[in-house]
Amino acid sequence: MSQTAIGQDSINAALWAACDTLRGVVDPSTYKDYVLPMLFLKYVSDAWQDHCDTYKAQYGDANDLIEELLKTERFILPPGASFQALHAARFEPGNGERIDRALHAVEDANIAKLRDVFQSIGFNSSKLGDERQKNDILRHLLENFARPELDLRPSRLGELDLIGNAYEYLVSRFASSSGKTAGEFYTPPEVSRLMAQLMNPQQGDEICDPACGFGSLLLQCGRLIRERTGTRRYALFGQEAIGNTWALAKMNLFMHGEDNHRIEWGDTLRNPKLLTSDSGLRRFDVVVANPPFSLEKWGHEAAERDRFRRFARGVPPRTKGDYAFILHMVETMKPGSGRMAVIVPHGVLFRGAAEARIRRRLVEENLLDAVIGLPEKLFYSTGIPGAILVFRKSKADDEVLFIDASRGYEAGKTQNRMRAQDVRRVLDTYAARKPVNTYAHVATRAEIAANEFNLNLSRYVNAFENTVFIDNALLQEEREEFQRELADIDGQIAEHLAEMRP
Repeated sequence: MSQTAIGQDSINAALWAACDTLRGVVDPSTYKDYVLPMLFLKYVSDAWQDHCDTYKAQYGDANDLIEELLKTERFILPPGASFQALHAARFEPGNGERIDRALHAVEDANIAKLRDVFQSIGFNSSKLGDERQKNDILRHLLENFARPELDLRPSRLGELDLIGNAYEYLVSRFASSSGKTAGEFYTPPEVSRLMAQLMNPQQGDEICDPACGFGSLLLQCGRLIRERTGTRRYALFGQEAIGNTWALAKMNLFMHGEDNHRIEWGDTLRNPKLLTSDSGLRRFDVVVANPPFSLEKWGHEAAERDRFRRFARGVPPRTKGDYAFILHMVETMKPGSGRMAVIVPHGVLFRGAAEARIRRRLVEENLLDAVIGLPEKLFYSTGIPGAILVFRKSKADDEVLFIDASRGYEAGKTQNRMRAQDVRRVLDTYAARKPVNTYAHVATRAEIAANEFNLNLSRYVNAFENTVFIDNALLQEEREEFQRELADIDGQIAEHLAEMRP
């Protein structure tokens, strides 16, 4: 292949063009199930060939020696399982079956790193049409990935993380094009970076995301440590409930060179899998997450019997799992060094009943460190603004910092984006921990208690000087939340009355 100049934009454009093959055949939300595994296979195939060529140039025809050297590589590519072999056979029947066989062979040869990754990913699927149509679609997909722009050999890429960046680019485009469905497992990179920097991960840290999606928050934490130290002396942990998303997270971490990780497949709230040897919850230095907002069916029915006692501070509402994730994360912070950041909807800050009681306990135990309001339309899964809650196991004071960063963004046609200066202002304010007019306030525990433990930012940060301002959207959100709470209470009363009737 030619040593043409390479750039991130050309790789991104070639990858997005490959999606044209699937348009009109499958839903945009499932593009990722074909394009991202193909990107993975193309990368490992090009990297393997690059290593083979390097050894041949160094040792000539000493095939036995070269074969032994290849066994020491970070991964193994079995004979016949390469992208190049699939591309050469693309005009023959059975493309789907051949691709699936190749992926399973790669998994078997690297079982410690890729166990079960390709079990829920299938190219030989009727979703792509009958056998003839499917074979033709996959032939075009193989040809798209054979374009010179997608020559992904490490010797051509150099030190640039073009593969990881391309992977994240595709994920963001998939999230944008398929909206809520894809946005549930994707956190915008500027938000991921902000959360990682708030956590300030260090060498030797164990870092966990209990709702890890594609793994972007974990990768940002790891990247921050590498940039500061030049080492990979840290460990990444995660759990993801959706099988395909879990598999893509494993591939994502693999392509970023993150071998020191453990990502489990399963429901964190119903069945946490990151446990100690004596089956207790494993604890971490850093815990980060962007869990699904207000998950309705989160496992309320079993919460009171939770063997890990995660809900000792109170059982969250039946139809809102926000505090279920928060309480799980709080319980998985290490004593002393533990700190966490979680993205939540604003309702978490002010809703009453069970959530108010939980919120009060968290403040009284001096676990809550900061509340950071984010701009609206940052997330693909919802247009409402979110907030970052920061918790720490060991705090230097008993105050809570409130930051209203909701007006710091660059507006887009459909999505807004926090700029570098917006992120920097949040970080500088968090580090200084001092009041900033119309932007930040440091609240004492007594002040929060006087507000009945309501954490709504408008109660602490006066965002507009000398102006009476009413946030109609937020008021409407609060009104709808109160109506839903009232409906829940009415339902519970009706149940109790029914039980009391003879």
